[in-house]
Amino acid sequence: MWWIYALLSAFFASLTAIFGKIGVANVNSDLAMAIRTIVIVVVAWGIVMARGEFKGIHELSKHSLLFLFLSGLATGLSWIFYYKALQIGKVSQVAPVDKLSVALTIILSVIFLKEVLTLKTAIGAILIMVGTFVLIS
Repeated sequence: MWWIYALLSAFFASLTAIFGKIGVANVNSDLAMAIRTIVIVVVAWGIVMARGEFKGIHELSKHSLLFLFLSGLATGLSWIFYYKALQIGKVSQVAPVDKLSVALTIILSVIFLKEVLTLKTAIGAILIMVGTFVLIS
């Protein structure tokens, strides 16, 4: 079942790139990102409230809150740079470079999370990197 959610994520991420490129035309990239963020905040909190999941906020540990904060900070920085890149670059080149995050995540998961790097995963990460460089050159 996880792969269905992952495919949906990939589909909507591709729409994010297309809609973002159109939306950032003749608009300051930081303003565009801020508007996008408001929409995300409203949708995310709407889902939490509709499902009655807000009550779980009191159960969050300081450790979880710290890393959720850091994750949010990293996401925000990613979006700032992504929108700036979309504004000045071709979406067909920006999106693949952005997806280098997949290969970087594999590397960082081995370093920080002590995940096992299999030959198959290593080859996949290398192919992602090579494919990205082919697309942008």
